[in-house]
Amino acid sequence: MVEKRDYMALRRKNPVPLWGDLSLRILVLFVLIGTVVLIHWLDRDGLVDNYDGDVSFLDVVYFTMISITTTGFGDIAPVSDRSRLFEAVIVTPIRVAVLFIFIGTAYQYVIRRSWETFVMKRLQKQLDGHIVVCGFGVSGSEAVRELLARGVDASTIVVVERNADGLALAQEMGCLILDADATRDETLMNVRVSRASSVIISAGRDDTSILIGLTVRHLAPDVPISMVVRAADNELLARQAGATQVINPVSFTGLLLAGSVKGPHTADYLADLASVTGRVSLTEHVVAMEDLGKAPSDLEGRMVLRIYRNGEPIGFWEEAAKRLEEGDILVEVVPGLDARA
Repeated sequence: MVEKRDYMALRRKNPVPLWGDLSLRILVLFVLIGTVVLIHWLDRDGLVDNYDGDVSFLDVVYFTMISITTTGFGDIAPVSDRSRLFEAVIVTPIRVAVLFIFIGTAYQYVIRRSWETFVMKRLQKQLDGHIVVCGFGVSGSEAVRELLARGVDASTIVVVERNADGLALAQEMGCLILDADATRDETLMNVRVSRASSVIISAGRDDTSILIGLTVRHLAPDVPISMVVRAADNELLARQAGATQVINPVSFTGLLLAGSVKGPHTADYLADLASVTGRVSLTEHVVAMEDLGKAPSDLEGRMVLRIYRNGEPIGFWEEAAKRLEEGDILVEVVPGLDARA
């Protein structure tokens, strides 16, 4: 189990490439150091060299470097009031800026990345039986909200997303987050997709979702995949890509609209069933040992709508449903959170 407060590293893509960022920092350093060298050279009469009494250009460069790095051997020192004023008012702020650039660069490219790598590896070892959510747009975020409402621990949900706002929202919910491309093998390996209990894919584009599905199925042949597609023509492709369940929000919306035309309460009831927070809710589970051999109508206080036997659906009215068998999966209507409140 992953600790509640642990998060995978939140990374945002830098619009400036790595080499460009480093080059810019080096350029700023040279400009700042060059400025101090120029100031010291123009005011070299205010400096004293305790070694030979002559302040050459090399002495100025040497004094600049030991001054900026706050080493200060004392062999060259400012003696005039103007030189000391320059050191206090101009050189000192530049010295602080140079130190910040050095420390900031070291932190960003060495310390922070080393720490993030350590945290990532520690979290990876703890990932087991988790839920991977690829894409955190409207559908992905609503799916996570529903999972949390159903009692799923947020620390067992890993969100893979590139959008900074989506990542921030997922982190606020308490999920583990990873700023990466879910279509890449490396990304899914980093979240241990082969050890996940299920994968939810809602990338916002059908082609991207299908590509993610293919990648997941390649790395995790047995992990259940729920995928959102918006074009009916892509539902078959999604299943061929390895999706266990394919959800088309457009089709579902059409069902609700059609139901509202024939009967306003039908659409309301369907929407109620889809969420655990309503008055009624759907649930599924493997038949208990004590219920084997019974008919669904014999289960007092329970309403079984469908039975899945060896992957095949059986209606409660069918002859095969009159006797529950080992391994049957029951789909039942249960009171929702509103009814239990």
